[in-house]
Amino acid sequence: MKTLADLKGYQIVGKHSAVKTCLWLKKSLKDQGFCYKQKFYGISSHRCLQMTPALICNLSCIHCWRPLDLMPPFKEWDDPSFIVEESIKAQRRLLSGFHGTEGVNKKKLMEAYQPNQVAISLIGEPTLYPCIDELIDEFNKKGFTTFLVTNGTNPKALEVSEPYQLYISITAWDSESHKTLQKGNLWERIEQSLKIMSEKDCRTVIRLTLMRGVNMNPEKFVRIIEKASPDFIEAKAYMYLGYSRKRLSRDAMPEHSEVVEFSQELAKLTSYEIRDESEISRVVLLER
Repeated sequence: MKTLADLKGYQIVGKHSAVKTCLWLKKSLKDQGFCYKQKFYGISSHRCLQMTPALICNLSCIHCWRPLDLMPPFKEWDDPSFIVEESIKAQRRLLSGFHGTEGVNKKKLMEAYQPNQVAISLIGEPTLYPCIDELIDEFNKKGFTTFLVTNGTNPKALEVSEPYQLYISITAWDSESHKTLQKGNLWERIEQSLKIMSEKDCRTVIRLTLMRGVNMNPEKFVRIIEKASPDFIEAKAYMYLGYSRKRLSRDAMPEHSEVVEFSQELAKLTSYEIRDESEISRVVLLER
């Protein structure tokens, strides 16, 4: 079992939360590019705080690059306001190391100290934090846009949470594929979450993580998409990184051209159209 000390580059917040600066924040600070979320949705990569309120997960997805057996020792949950304040402080500590880095845009660096976007998606399943709705409310009060990324296994949390943008990350398409690809027995809950998504007032996204030879059959996802009726679909390639390399080969990582082809076929089968793409991230955006 991994410990918190194994999380290199992470700032641990309280008992069970963490913050980490992503690759694209670092690139944006040097004017070397930005995250596809900036291109697709208009957020500023250098002002994005990437965090999790739950260093635990209830699935063991074969494509996940994070350590799957991390379990921090805690007996009670931290308060949402504490997590928000300490996460901002943690982000600033991480940013402090960029002051002596060559090529950093000083104006962007100072702006980064005032994050205005939070991606609640770093590691673990964030809805396992029992106050996820209150956490989002706390970020909202501070003027953040909030992106919540979930595996959809906690529909009750989605009912009460009001993020700016809600993602359900999908790999499987039915109960059997869920057991095989995510090592879980929670498909019924995911189905409930898909229905809840269709009723949400916030912006909604289905993210399809695509693995060559595993789940790149667009017709398998049509029913899910029709049920959730998201505003957007992100078709994104599995990336051969981290702990996923213990379970999948490099051959499972599709080229961007394959993701485009998948997306074109999916568009033909649904009421969605391709709106944008990011070749470097191997992701295509479809919109209703």
